[in-house]
Amino acid sequence: MKYFISDLHLSESEPALTELFFNFLAEHAPQMRALYILGDFFDAWIGDDEDRPLAQNIAAALQQLVNAGRPVFFMHGNRDFLLGLAYAERCGMVLLPEILPLNDAKVVLCHGDHLCTQDFAYQSFRAQVRNPQWQAQFLAQQIAARRAFAEQARAQSQAHQQELMATIADVDADAVIELHHAHPARTVIHGHTHRPGVHQTIHGQRIVLGDWHNGEPSWLSLDDSGGVLVAHGQSWRFAI
Repeated sequence: MKYFISDLHLSESEPALTELFFNFLAEHAPQMRALYILGDFFDAWIGDDEDRPLAQNIAAALQQLVNAGRPVFFMHGNRDFLLGLAYAERCGMVLLPEILPLNDAKVVLCHGDHLCTQDFAYQSFRAQVRNPQWQAQFLAQQIAARRAFAEQARAQSQAHQQELMATIADVDADAVIELHHAHPARTVIHGHTHRPGVHQTIHGQRIVLGDWHNGEPSWLSLDDSGGVLVAHGQSWRFAI
């Protein structure tokens, strides 16, 4: 089975989440053909020179998984878009483009933040920080300055998300339709919104991965015919 996870938001301040991830690997690795991490794996990523224990321990765990013959693939989220090739190589994982067809193009993967087109403030910020020039300038700063920026951005993001929950329900339906047209897959898999479930669209279905802040892991397991989504104490079965 291929496994998909997203929105763990791992951080030094929440060691229980890291332990939850390690326990998840110990339980599910025997069944894994591959692990796909669809963004916001870390709550913030300030550059591949990050040397705190969390980054080191995660890299060691993922490299062990890869060494056991279970490849790991990583797609950037809105929190860890600066994760680069150097850290990916430490983990033994493969970096993915922000949109990826899978399973003979029956499935398309993305983090999901680009589908929230009605969040104009975020889309403007996203365009800025995904600019290679901005990233180069940011990464050239001292690590202490980058950590301070990340803390400030995290606080602003949390406040912004609370405000949005009352005004913007979910991803934009037209953006999902455009994604189906660009990649004619029946099934879209994404994270980001923290609203797990199997949602029907006019072109097929949208599978939303769960976040990990309910004290238990959330994941999707998938084979060539369909899969199971587990999140927040519930499970959904679906065909592709």
